Amino acid sequence: MNFELSHIDKYFADFICREAGDTSPVLKLVVSLASNAVGNGNICLDLGDYAGSVVRVDGEEKCLPSMEELRGYLQSLPVVGQPGDFRPLVLDGNGRLYLYRYWNYEQELARVILDKAAGRCTGIEETVLSDGLRRLFPGKSGDETDWQKVAAVASVRKRFTVISGGPGTGKTSTVVKIIALLIEQAKDSPLRIALAAPTGKAAARLKESIRLLKEKLDCAEDVKDRIPDEVTTIHRLLGAIGNSIRFRFSKENPLPFDAVVIDEASMVALPLMSKLATALKPEAKLILLGDRDQLSSVEAGAVLGDICGGSRLEPYSHRFAVFVEKVAKETILNGAPETSLPPLQDSLVVLKMNYRFDENSGIGEVSRAINAGEGYDAVSLLQGDRCKDIAWRSFPKATDMKKSLVCKVVDGYGRYLAAQSPAEALASFDSFRILCALRQGIHGVAGINSLVEEILAEKGLIDPRSRWYPGRPVMITANDYGLKLFNGDVGIVLPDPESDWHPRVFFAAPDGGVRSLSPLRLPTHETVYAMTVHKSQGSEFSQVLLLLPDSDSQVLTRELVYTGITRAKANVDIWGSKDLFLTAVSRRIVRKSGLKDALWPGDAKQ
Repeated sequence: MNFELSHIDKYFADFICREAGDTSPVLKLVVSLASNAVGNGNICLDLGDYAGSVVRVDGEEKCLPSMEELRGYLQSLPVVGQPGDFRPLVLDGNGRLYLYRYWNYEQELARVILDKAAGRCTGIEETVLSDGLRRLFPGKSGDETDWQKVAAVASVRKRFTVISGGPGTGKTSTVVKIIALLIEQAKDSPLRIALAAPTGKAAARLKESIRLLKEKLDCAEDVKDRIPDEVTTIHRLLGAIGNSIRFRFSKENPLPFDAVVIDEASMVALPLMSKLATALKPEAKLILLGDRDQLSSVEAGAVLGDICGGSRLEPYSHRFAVFVEKVAKETILNGAPETSLPPLQDSLVVLKMNYRFDENSGIGEVSRAINAGEGYDAVSLLQGDRCKDIAWRSFPKATDMKKSLVCKVVDGYGRYLAAQSPAEALASFDSFRILCALRQGIHGVAGINSLVEEILAEKGLIDPRSRWYPGRPVMITANDYGLKLFNGDVGIVLPDPESDWHPRVFFAAPDGGVRSLSPLRLPTHETVYAMTVHKSQGSEFSQVLLLLPDSDSQVLTRELVYTGITRAKANVDIWGSKDLFLTAVSRRIVRKSGLKDALWPGDAKQ
């Protein structure tokens, strides 16, 4: 077990030691590890993982006391409290050591979710609901359950719902129909609905999808008119205050909405999800959409995975199953009274039918094998001849990388560089993307971006001697609410139509058009021929080239490979080492927290 401490880990440990009046090396070590755990995406430090063992910290081996000794020592300190105490550190009964702020985030989120999941919405017009379900979900194949319809019933009936499913399972179309059902239930009463996503790009995609989908709904025109298509980022929804961690809306000043829908929920870190949940009115609905198998947020927590309880497949309650049968004419697995199941049981629906990848799709087959941890099956599919939309290639040598990339780069990026308008360039650019596991190195974003520029320059497609050369793609890496540019937004540098001497950066506009800005006004940004798989979340590309590194790294996980592959709609090429691919598929992201235990008490058997 190796740890590399940051400066903040060390400073925080020194601060706690001063506050405790104790300079013990054990306290300093444990506190620095707790801070380091949060910096690496965990919510807490699980002492049981390290007690009584030797850990390597900044190259030096250090031994921790047994669990019994460690717990007794920490509990004797004034800086360590039990759950509920207002102390800098919190040690719970399971040996999890939290920084107080993160313990509070976790508790507040669990409290809101359980409160909402435990209750049912009253006054449901069952006849209206049945009619709406029949119109909006018109038919199914064979005897299989229509899980989109079940998700709709759960969302109308419950104040908290999670709709999970992979790309192409219809999460967005389902939620648009759910909104129509809620409006039909409200009749003439006003229903305030907010739509949000973690990033500006994800928000723009949801906005465009809703605009197109709602016109096709089989419902009254006034219902369509009341379906909102304004989508914002969660930060903007909550009212971000400058560089503060506070927001304008909070428990004391709740959001003025009756229902809030969050897309791409797997990308939301614990602190932000907690602030959102506590800012809701007690009677407001919260509907989360996301893929529980995708990468977790870059920041602390694996919130959607914890809320979904891993890969649970327990039956729904008997009462919910009866209600679904009554209003939707769908049969679902049941067999237990509500009192014997966790409160969240009837709030989680997983969509299973994939409308993008059919049973013959290699992308679909390989992604399912990866999710199941069947690395050898995935490799067999990749190396066989049956899968036409996904292919495998051993990683080229570093000296051959540029030569190997030429055809892919010219074919993938030549179209947007030949576009006749900014709108055409932006649309064409999203037809292809190179995705990397790492940021640095020749196999990382930095190295690949440099190689792509060299290739395109040698082919006469770009002239990168100027920083703002025509055709340069840039990705925003920090939110700028004044400019309405958000982390993940992608623009392309092109000549100003009114003056060829001055470049402009063109971005897709929320209304479906294009807007441009002077390069001098842009917030922090980077060139983006290649991007990390993490940054690609919430995006879709027709074709993807996924580059895995040539040496092992802890970021190589099942979730990363799955996320990278499923960004593609039509075609994927994977370059990498077979052994490292198998290692990645066998390695899952494990982020320590107590959220799953809080939401799924007793850890009921699957």
